[in-house]
Amino acid sequence: MKNLLIGQSGGPTAVINSSLAGAVSCGLNSSHFEKVFGTVNGVEGILKENFISMDKFRDEKLLNLLKQTPSSYLGSCRKKLPTLDENEQIYEEIFSIFEKHNIGTFAYIGGNDSMDTVLKLSKYAKEKNIDIKIAGIPKTIDNDLVLTDHTPGYGSAAKFIANSVKQLSMDSRVYDLKSVLVVEIMGRNAGWLTAAAALSNTENERFADIIALPETPFLPDSLISETEKILKEKNTVIIALSEGIKDKNGMYMGESINSLRAGQDSFNHAILGGVGRTVESLISASLGVKTRTVELSTLQRSASFAASSCDVEEAFRAGFFGVTFATEGKTGFMAGFKRISDQPYSMEIVPFDIEKVANFEKKMPAEMINGFDVTEKFINYAKPLIFGEPDISYTNGIIDFVIR
Repeated sequence: MKNLLIGQSGGPTAVINSSLAGAVSCGLNSSHFEKVFGTVNGVEGILKENFISMDKFRDEKLLNLLKQTPSSYLGSCRKKLPTLDENEQIYEEIFSIFEKHNIGTFAYIGGNDSMDTVLKLSKYAKEKNIDIKIAGIPKTIDNDLVLTDHTPGYGSAAKFIANSVKQLSMDSRVYDLKSVLVVEIMGRNAGWLTAAAALSNTENERFADIIALPETPFLPDSLISETEKILKEKNTVIIALSEGIKDKNGMYMGESINSLRAGQDSFNHAILGGVGRTVESLISASLGVKTRTVELSTLQRSASFAASSCDVEEAFRAGFFGVTFATEGKTGFMAGFKRISDQPYSMEIVPFDIEKVANFEKKMPAEMINGFDVTEKFINYAKPLIFGEPDISYTNGIIDFVIR
């Protein structure tokens, strides 16, 4: 029998460890594998042969604690593999290590950039006729992986954002004065997360008044005009603002060549930040009202205490089926979600060809956007994903984690 190796990569989510729990559970209970290992810090851990046994998770209590543990239990990395033409040696080294440790399946949990790694490793194995199954398990709060209906991590982040916006709105209403609150939300090119602020709204009450998405050119004059209009009707305006909003020329509003944070990361993505403060200054100068900014930052992806039980269980299933598909002989795929219906909500997990997933990006479609708002189509799409509260274990009021 061969061994199973599992890794995590990219930014964490509130449920990335639930996917790990699913993959580990499948591996430990399958007659297909002799041992189940985790690679610490993703692909970097492979190159360093920094593997740990996952055998302790035969204990059901520990496995359940893993499901509610935020961050990445195995650690993470943002290493971009070169192409085979650029550096074949690194692939030879990785697969030599796979052979040394008798790895028959490698499952990688991550987002867009991680699926690029799955693609490159699976293509190398195929070209060299190496019998190692390479499986992708989706993860990203940005919800921007293609083909899959949605991604594990998005539902919990969306729930956190909707509840945060609603509570921030209530807090901002306590004084009898005109004010604007800008809530800066993650999302480079896709507005799925920022759009989730609309889930706080009801038929009778709006808590997210303005929603600014990266799919729509950001026009300052239009924002000022809309804000001024709403201020005539109510004292407080809440603006849900994507960090990735762009001007009419497609330039990121949050990218500044003069900023110490400017530049690009290892995957050549622009480093963003500070767009909320920019819009805050614009509104304050134009309308002369009290304006402040709240940046939700990494809380959006780490608040496991506020997770959606739908998300937790779907993440577990994604990990479980990702390994299951590999035991059935599949390779070069991502275990994604196919929606069957909105009401009642149901979906199934299917293997998507990794060549059709990696290096593509899913943005919000036009039919889900209506100016500074979203349409009912988005609400029907996103609402089921935030349902349910998981049964979380606490000690003295503090959530329990599994620490590596």
